Amino acid sequence: MAYIDFSQSFLKVATLATTSFLLAFFLTPFLTHILYKHRLWRKSVRKEALGGGEVPFFQKFHGEGEVKTPRFGGILIWLVPPACALLFFVLAHTQIWWLEKLSFFSRGQTWLPLATLLAAGAVGFLDDVMQVISPPTKGFFKLLWDRLGKYVAGGLHLKYRFALVALIGLIGGYWFFTKLGWSTIHIPGNGDIFIGLLYIPLFIIVMLATYSGGVIDGIDGLSGGTFASIFGAYGVIAFSRGQIDLAAFCFVVAGTILAFLWFNIPPARFYMGETGMMALTASLTVVAFLTDSVFVLPIIGILLVAESASVIIQLLSKKFRKKKVFLAAPIHHHFEAKGWPPYKVTMRFWVIGVVAAIAGVAIRLLG
Repeated sequence: MAYIDFSQSFLKVATLATTSFLLAFFLTPFLTHILYKHRLWRKSVRKEALGGGEVPFFQKFHGEGEVKTPRFGGILIWLVPPACALLFFVLAHTQIWWLEKLSFFSRGQTWLPLATLLAAGAVGFLDDVMQVISPPTKGFFKLLWDRLGKYVAGGLHLKYRFALVALIGLIGGYWFFTKLGWSTIHIPGNGDIFIGLLYIPLFIIVMLATYSGGVIDGIDGLSGGTFASIFGAYGVIAFSRGQIDLAAFCFVVAGTILAFLWFNIPPARFYMGETGMMALTASLTVVAFLTDSVFVLPIIGILLVAESASVIIQLLSKKFRKKKVFLAAPIHHHFEAKGWPPYKVTMRFWVIGVVAAIAGVAIRLLG
């Protein structure tokens, strides 16, 4: 491994993370002003569970908030990291030597996660737009809505979102395998395992599985704290491997999330929405593969696994046993239904997420 100036690298990562936090922090008031001015929130409350049936607990705890709090908070996640990359890339060409050191826009480490973040965020943005638009009441657009509205009302159907995530995963997996030459997977304690062409379908499966954990975006502050610890953990792993630009990307994302979290402490100023959730989960998948640490992703992202698993278990139980396992799913709603205040669910989940992130980093570094 090449020699790394620890002090210089640490200063670079810290400066970029702080810049992303400040940029997102000062951008948020302008963003929220637009969101509230145009009433960009859901026009109706979710009334049916994913597998069918009523959602009494969800309506009890989230009915009012769903139609009074804007979506699109994820625009910060979608735009601030690429903006930071572009800003410091431009500044690096000013012939000021110390500014040259701060650029983290590199072909081998950050092009792919940045491109993935933008592509997935664009899909999520489209879904959020579809969830907040109101049906036209007259003219040509009303006729158009009458014909096509059923396909866009309420957002992109889940199967279309999964299909688009799979497409992004296919392109990413193909790029890793053919352009970057990746064909092995590292298993901590066992070394590298050659999987050849199976690398591409594995990449797609991991991206879909990570995205399914996006159901964690259901209580004020919960998803923000969760993803901040996950990206922070992968930033540490990347730093330890000498992937300083990739570490900078992770901490830039984490810094942006912390700014989002500042305004998302209950009561939330806005929701992350699919714009942020799809951008985060897709780019996280790329980071996990770039650091050759995909096998510790279920540990570092244990909360995503628990959330996704609770939904799957609930659906299967309702289908085959005709009864629920949880009072409500995802599992954070189960604890709400049991009487836990939302802030208690959020903070206890944060603690679990941080502990799991530390454990995952330790296993990867020891492995």
